[in-house]
Amino acid sequence: MKISILGATGYTGEELLRILASHPEAQIQHLTSENQTGSSLHQVYPHLSQFYHDKLISIKEVDKIAANSDVVFACLPHGHAMDIGTRITGGGAKLIDLGADYRFSDPVVYEKWYRLPHVHHQSGAVYGLTELKREQVRNAKIVANPGCYTTASILALTPLLKADLVDTKTLVVDAKSGVSGAGRKTELMYHFCEVFESVQAYGIAGHRHTPEIEQELSETAGMPVIINFTPHLIPMPRGILSTCYASLKPEVTPEKVDEAFKSMYEGEYFIRLLGRGGYPVTKHTRGSNFCDIGWHIDPRTHRVIVVSAIDNLVKGAAGQAVQNMNVMFGIDEKMGLMQAPLYP
Repeated sequence: MKISILGATGYTGEELLRILASHPEAQIQHLTSENQTGSSLHQVYPHLSQFYHDKLISIKEVDKIAANSDVVFACLPHGHAMDIGTRITGGGAKLIDLGADYRFSDPVVYEKWYRLPHVHHQSGAVYGLTELKREQVRNAKIVANPGCYTTASILALTPLLKADLVDTKTLVVDAKSGVSGAGRKTELMYHFCEVFESVQAYGIAGHRHTPEIEQELSETAGMPVIINFTPHLIPMPRGILSTCYASLKPEVTPEKVDEAFKSMYEGEYFIRLLGRGGYPVTKHTRGSNFCDIGWHIDPRTHRVIVVSAIDNLVKGAAGQAVQNMNVMFGIDEKMGLMQAPLYP
């Protein structure tokens, strides 16, 4: 497959290149960077010097990129992929957008939360949470890769909603992310002295992943679902830990909860169920495409607490994008993604 990456020097672009270096069907065609145009990739990321010697070009050459590619990964800030989406697909390439531009079925929701007009309404994009949308992804021309918080949270809560086990008015998501989730920024909030030995909540009652989680959970539940979502920044480079709470319906037993998770994810290679009483750990998924899920039931409050852990740059971004690509091109879904987690 001929592959191009727009925004190759961000963290998700770099992670894509790390994964694709061991993908037997991947052939890199073009890599773009507006800040490093003309440089060689290994000058930006020396750890990839034995793998890539490509020169970085400008995204202004998008028509040439589309014509020479089977698939284009867009690792761009929101607002950019939809501007060139028609040119990419019109040039014959498929598009996997790792940003937010194609994640919402209702463009009005995108415009409300991202405060930009949506210019590609009729894209036919598929929301690419692979385990839940595999058949739609298979035939898609544009795949909207989910966000990192959303992947961890939706995978944790979907079995409960699909089996109709919880009161949808009681959903709470409390999640923590490593600093790489913010991208390769120089804002004060992400400086070493601000992050080290500190934990902070942010985006309370207004984080942009909120409507994305609500959209997918509402589709599963068959009714509007509203959640409380609070993200936190913690002092580590990568990883997401999402702790999700919901009140069980009166007649629901622990065994019904167990069965909901097992029936939903049985046979899903990249989802590892730790079972009732399990404690997912971010380090156990670091550098891998796995999502670890465990759940607990509080008999005092009759609430279920589901914990999920992923690597935000892999299952939460680049790994899931490669998983989607594999599905789109009809090859082994695990190809290029068999890296074991890094430990310690």
